[in-house]
Amino acid sequence: MKKVTGYTNVWSVAPGDTLEVKVSTYGSESYEADLVRVICGDDEPSHGIYREEEIAAAFAGTYPGRTQEMAAGSYVTVLASDVMAGLQSFTVQAWVFPTTPDKGEQGLVAHWDRETGRGFALVIDDNGAATLRVGDGSGGVSTVTCGTPMAVRRWHLVAASYDAATGTIDLYQDVMASPFETDGSNSATGTGRFSASEGPLLMAALPDAPGVNGRFRACAHFNGKLDRPRLTARVLSHAQSRALGWDAMAHERERELVAAWDFSRDIGRKRVTDVGFNGLHGEAVNLPSRGVKGFNWSGHEQDWKRAPQEYGAVHFHDDDHYDAGWEADFTYVIPADLKSGIYAARLRADDDEWYVTFFVRPPRGTATQKLAFLASTVTYLAYSNYRWQVHERYAEAAEIFWTTLDKGDAFLQEHPEFGLSTYDHHWDGSGVRYASRLRPVLNVAPKTPLWSFNPDTHILGWLEAAGIAYDVITDEDLHHEGVGLLENYRAVVTGTHPEYFTTPMWDGLRSYIARGGRLAYLGGNGFIWRCAMSDEMPGVIELRRAEDGIRYRDEEPGEYYLEFTGEYGGLWRRLGMAPQALVGVGTVAVGFDQSGFYRQTPAARDPRAAFIFEGIGDDEIIGDFGIMGGGASGSEIDAADPVLGTPQHTLIVASSEGHLENTYLVPDETGFHHSSMNGPHNHKVKADMTFFETPGGGAVFSVGSIAWGASLPHNGWDNNVARVSENVLRRFLDDEAFTMPA
Repeated sequence: MKKVTGYTNVWSVAPGDTLEVKVSTYGSESYEADLVRVICGDDEPSHGIYREEEIAAAFAGTYPGRTQEMAAGSYVTVLASDVMAGLQSFTVQAWVFPTTPDKGEQGLVAHWDRETGRGFALVIDDNGAATLRVGDGSGGVSTVTCGTPMAVRRWHLVAASYDAATGTIDLYQDVMASPFETDGSNSATGTGRFSASEGPLLMAALPDAPGVNGRFRACAHFNGKLDRPRLTARVLSHAQSRALGWDAMAHERERELVAAWDFSRDIGRKRVTDVGFNGLHGEAVNLPSRGVKGFNWSGHEQDWKRAPQEYGAVHFHDDDHYDAGWEADFTYVIPADLKSGIYAARLRADDDEWYVTFFVRPPRGTATQKLAFLASTVTYLAYSNYRWQVHERYAEAAEIFWTTLDKGDAFLQEHPEFGLSTYDHHWDGSGVRYASRLRPVLNVAPKTPLWSFNPDTHILGWLEAAGIAYDVITDEDLHHEGVGLLENYRAVVTGTHPEYFTTPMWDGLRSYIARGGRLAYLGGNGFIWRCAMSDEMPGVIELRRAEDGIRYRDEEPGEYYLEFTGEYGGLWRRLGMAPQALVGVGTVAVGFDQSGFYRQTPAARDPRAAFIFEGIGDDEIIGDFGIMGGGASGSEIDAADPVLGTPQHTLIVASSEGHLENTYLVPDETGFHHSSMNGPHNHKVKADMTFFETPGGGAVFSVGSIAWGASLPHNGWDNNVARVSENVLRRFLDDEAFTMPA
């Protein structure tokens, strides 16, 4: 049973930075904390390679345990105002696109005081129907419901009014029909007493009882889209509400307008803009999805920037998550003499332990070594708290291995509020687009399954065993600092799976290579998907999987453009910038059962590549061993392709063999599927080991396989995979320039 978790305010720190460590315990009265440097995080007993180094730290000691709350679910909050507090008669309305109308009560637009029963709340009730609740704080609450459940994934105009003179309530629920469906309208009337709340107004949720330390909480989260929520200080008829709902310039039509929130403005920000007279702007909480199709989307434009008036909706989910907001238990000022590397605050509570991982870089603008290990923190985020294998029906058939659960997996099943990965689906079936590090991430730590973060420590363990000194930097650093981060280094080595890259990351790495840098790509499935990061909301990535590629979930049609940057999402290959043009190879196939091995090609004897195979026989097979599938070429593999940009002077010095039927071509490599297109039947199913020089005296070496790093520990780190890797890095760290062939 998991009894302790935690996270930090940042992942990448430099000497002098202050790290905040935020901890929560579950049933334990206290926990122990200390500092370790993570050298190799693979703790499988049969491998015998786990290694951590304890480091003295001022924060080491015993701390009292406490459970810190985690609140999932997105919504919009508008601070209390005199204008709303003075409401008497009113009409509240919004376009509503429910995705789970039958899940129970869900807030739509509510200015409601839970404790006193004052205000109004426009909701979806337990039967899935539009409902208005009003109260004056005297103990009586009146509820009027349309009674008819709302249609799933259909737009409805929902409007409700209250007449202060008569106490009359009118409620309308109009469904917008498709060309093949009948338009439907439901209405209801009633009476009640209303007095305005003095608290905030919420959209897509209702206020809940205060949490620990009086922290605001919301409940009854809405799943679905809202568009054009509006509030007027008078009663509108059914026809007037319809006209107002279709009018993009509500403040020009309605003299009694209190607020008209326009979600098509400030896309990519927290801010929710009121275009009315009173400037009652709001803030989005927990990253609902913006830049999404509104009720009036015509299909004529796919880019929200070109037709913002048709992308005026926000998609809310009851399991959205951004910032846990925990209090810090202790802090750590990074010492000036702390060696660059991967570290963790090791937490121990009773019989459980957890590692809160962080990355220590050299002082900004400097390097302490000639080699940098580029940690793939953006990819770690894409897989953060990954649960796909538990929730998908055919996960075991697709992954070709039995699903096994560790403590972290079991804990996430018990605590869905810890948020999802970009491989998962929301409760309403839509794909997850955002992932944040401002929460405990249970699979970015040592002693976790060998995917994403932990296999990268095989490379770190090998560097230590080979005596190759290195600094650690992160691709989030690269995103913010560009090529300036890299140009202090003679060479850069990647991890096993640098899959996700933002445009600034891509441009920074490309500039580094073009200026004479040396890159050793010791992984596979790298530089594949364009993603984005937010300038306003640190620590979060956005991913929209536009057409093509291996998609664990489909993207909503018409919503392929990223909210944070406005860029078209999806494969870098689809954008005309395939990985082959960056590092010589790009992903061609995946297979998770048995890995293959490399066989040297005649190009391995080219004098330009002689250093790669120094000490290795001409006919020697490379990597017919390893922790991941028994070979060095496996899991996800890359190959050269001149059509996609592999430089013409690239040497393919080895290619892999031995892949089984379950190694499949990726969708972007084939226009149709046939049983003979996979495994040993297709010459395209292979990883290519490549080398090429650059005009600035630099070079790029790529192995094109996720499994490569898992072969490094074989035979006590003494094997030909390790030898090839060391040969390359030793030459790349040499000051002698590379020369391109004529």
